Amino acid sequence: MADFPKVQQVPTRQLESIIRDADARTVALIEDLTDEQLIGPKLGIVNPMLWEIGHIAWFHEKFILRDRDQRQPVLDNTDALYDSMAVAHATRWDLDLPDLEATIKYRETIRDLIIERLGSYEIASVENSYFTQLTAFHEDMHDEAFTYTRQTHGYSPPPFVEPAPQEIDQAGPCPGDVEVPCGIHMLGASPKDPYFMDNEKWGQGYEVKPVSISKAPVTNAEFAAFVDANGYEREELWTKAGWQWRNHVGAEHPVYWQKSDGDWQVRIFDQLEPLRPHAPVVHVSWFEAQAWCKWAARRLPWEGEWEVAASRSPQSGADSLKGPKTRYPWGQESPNAERANLDAKFGRPVDVAAYPEGDSAYGCRQMIGNVWEWTQTVFAPFEGFVPDPYEDYSKPWFDGRHAVLRGGSWATRNRIVWNTFRNFYTCDRRDVIAGFRTCALEI
Repeated sequence: MADFPKVQQVPTRQLESIIRDADARTVALIEDLTDEQLIGPKLGIVNPMLWEIGHIAWFHEKFILRDRDQRQPVLDNTDALYDSMAVAHATRWDLDLPDLEATIKYRETIRDLIIERLGSYEIASVENSYFTQLTAFHEDMHDEAFTYTRQTHGYSPPPFVEPAPQEIDQAGPCPGDVEVPCGIHMLGASPKDPYFMDNEKWGQGYEVKPVSISKAPVTNAEFAAFVDANGYEREELWTKAGWQWRNHVGAEHPVYWQKSDGDWQVRIFDQLEPLRPHAPVVHVSWFEAQAWCKWAARRLPWEGEWEVAASRSPQSGADSLKGPKTRYPWGQESPNAERANLDAKFGRPVDVAAYPEGDSAYGCRQMIGNVWEWTQTVFAPFEGFVPDPYEDYSKPWFDGRHAVLRGGSWATRNRIVWNTFRNFYTCDRRDVIAGFRTCALEI
């Protein structure tokens, strides 16, 4: 087994709280669904949710109870059912899965064993700190997938979402660019960071040229102008692969949009609503983002440019990149409800002008939360990459078909996103909660 990273030690009670909170969120995301909904239609972009619930429990058991403690499996056949590295995606709908009650019981048993092994120590060991967070963060990622799976299938919104306050929900536009100077940036994670995923390792020098990057992501109104200008019908605006994709799926507008009496509406879970002009466009593929950029004479940022705009600080009188690097756009403190739209609280993106307290030092807004942001960058390993114990997290996806996204979405848990976090999807995916911000073309 690969050695584990030496992350920051975490109070034991905090780890227990994370485990319980992740468990509670998973249950909240599925408890109102029928047996039929928990299986759902067979699609290449999602999992049957009943399978996914068991897989989450299996992952906790595999990487902690079995690999660290050499315990025997709680159930005899869990590897054959839930090992995502061995069970082909297309077969997961056809497995003889336990029913929901039995699956929940399996989850609860594993949860309690994980909490029990933490013991009564005030501070967890480095090993416990790493693996407990790894499995909880894995669950957090699946909880985001549960959320957009409900959207994909047109299910009702999660029962815990609440209306956003008007000052957030209708904050308006946030136009314009900010200027980021040239310099050398250490792209990626540092061993001193409290936690990191393997594809962030290790920080390496990245030369940044001066760049103008937008303050906020592209809005629905801005994207609608492209649609109304027949952008989906103009081959010259699309990459070759993008045009092939557009023709293959018959895309004429973002996947959940439709026209009614001349006005755009959008399906949010199981309801049609008027398109909100100043909310960021969401559920668009990398291909669609690139086509919009060509139409608007803009471009997507490289992930290094994105990270600089999110994590560095301008220095008084300096025209080069000299400020310190921070873990979040606003500094070192963890995200909270005043800085970012996270944790699926409102069940949707909010206007791009919301959350000024979350601005980066250069003045970019919502670089954490609201929508994941596509970048130009192909997902590839940093120099010297070595996989962590969860070897299938990154390594299998360095295939040239995935692009890097940064920043998290409204459904991302606040503990699993930071400036150096690298998400990745194939360029055709538009079920995920992704939008984009842009840069000015170099003159």
